[in-house]
Amino acid sequence: MTTRLIYFAWVRERIGKPEEDVELPAGIETVADLLRWLKSRGEEYEHALQYPDVIRVAINQEHVEHREKVAGAREIALFPPMTGG
Repeated sequence: MTTRLIYFAWVRERIGKPEEDVELPAGIETVADLLRWLKSRGEEYEHALQYPDVIRVAINQEHVEHREKVAGAREIALFPPMTGG
């Protein structure tokens, strides 16, 4: 199953693309697994996700914790912490 990954703000800038469709490999069960796998995909991903604990994630437009399962996700959005202003 194809999952759309959407990147926002400096995550998008560092990765160099706003979104992409990927086939998640076997063994990617949680958001934390996804972030580890993405970091292994190249220097730009490593740079964007060097501090994975600060990355916020939404699955199918609902905010989730990093322990959340990704099975069946049509869309996963990654973005930096939000700041007030």
